Amino acid sequence: MKIKVLGCSGGIGDGRHTTTFLVDDDILVDAGTGVTRLSRKALAKVDHVFLTHSHLDHILCLPLLLDSVAGERGHSLVLHALPEVLQILKDHLFNWRIWPDFARIPSVEAPFLRYAPLEVGEPLHLGDRVITALPANHVVPAVGYLLNGPGGSLIFSGDTASHAALWELADETPDLKHLIVECSFANAQRDVAEASKHYCPESLVADLVLLRPEPAVWITHLKPGGEAGIMAELDAQAPGRAKALEEGMAFDL
Repeated sequence: MKIKVLGCSGGIGDGRHTTTFLVDDDILVDAGTGVTRLSRKALAKVDHVFLTHSHLDHILCLPLLLDSVAGERGHSLVLHALPEVLQILKDHLFNWRIWPDFARIPSVEAPFLRYAPLEVGEPLHLGDRVITALPANHVVPAVGYLLNGPGGSLIFSGDTASHAALWELADETPDLKHLIVECSFANAQRDVAEASKHYCPESLVADLVLLRPEPAVWITHLKPGGEAGIMAELDAQAPGRAKALEEGMAFDL
């Protein structure tokens, strides 16, 4: 199980891409602007997309992915997300006003897009890979993901503020190799972080110190222009405990 980072920024500009992870060659976790780094041949191989939530930076390229290669595929792309997230997409995106309803074309019986509601805590098996939605604490319905491969596990927090369940699950996952956790704002913007339910270094370190030392910790969703300052604040409070996630990184599980 190989996880490649296609996008991990909290915004765009100067080569930044928003959240997208490619798992092997057939699964995407989120569909931000990182999708644009894939060739059309690679896009056509994607059979499953797992969304953390409905915010634009995590779904932006999903409509264009479908539009670019759906006609060349022999089966539906399966979209996995919370029922509330799928309903938001049905109501506000795939509604013919913003974008065509790909769940009904070319026909209801054989659509380009198929919705697959998921439940928090229920493992989904795709061959020898297991993906499980984890709780998140965000301003809209949201999840993180636990990815289990033959060689270990990785947790991705998704967009979230502090909540005990993430860290309890990390401690209860004995083969956890990597924790990818967001930290969007510097401490000076803690009020913005709290209002929008994101981590800042102060709130993240308060949780991070409870994590056992073995898993590598990677920081994602840093706001453009603030990356160095956020990481410096984290390192000052928890020296050497976390590193910034970068596009192009890959993790083998």
